[in-house]
Amino acid sequence: MVAMPAVEQPLPAENDLLQTFLELETPPGYRAQLIDDDGEIVVTQPPDGSHEAAFSLIIKQFVRRSAIDLDVSGNKGLVVPDGRFIPDGTISPVGHFEDAEPWARPDGVLLVFEITSTNPVRDREAKRRGYAAAGIPCYLLVDRGHGTVTLFTDPSDGDYQAHSEVTFGKPLELPAPFSFTLDTAPLR
Repeated sequence: MVAMPAVEQPLPAENDLLQTFLELETPPGYRAQLIDDDGEIVVTQPPDGSHEAAFSLIIKQFVRRSAIDLDVSGNKGLVVPDGRFIPDGTISPVGHFEDAEPWARPDGVLLVFEITSTNPVRDREAKRRGYAAAGIPCYLLVDRGHGTVTLFTDPSDGDYQAHSEVTFGKPLELPAPFSFTLDTAPLR
């Protein structure tokens, strides 16, 4: 067997990165995100069962316990200053995304949440900063690796200025307009 030299393909220029991303075809069930902060396009596989169980627990509580009626969108594409992110869950006023394009501006979004998976550092760092830069008031991070749930609030200067963290099993108070205590006990 003869070793063939690698053919180097030039990376798309920064202004072409978005076009390359938008033209990307992913396998069924997979999703792609543009994490501009890292200058990478990320393709992820479908989540595992414990991820989906945590997702279900979170959305049930928002729907049943929030002080106002809300919509919960799973996998809604959001255009943020640092890329194009797909949160695990997006909480918004009823009907907010009814006529939205697949990639929507985050204006009016009340909260996004992520449940850590294959690359938890991305959820802990780049996505947190991206959501803050977009002005999303609340970011809820269910960190399965650390066994914690953290609510980040008060976005300013590209990051959240406040946070409340509890270990799995401890209650977490959510502010208005949600105004309920998130039960994290089933996450253990």
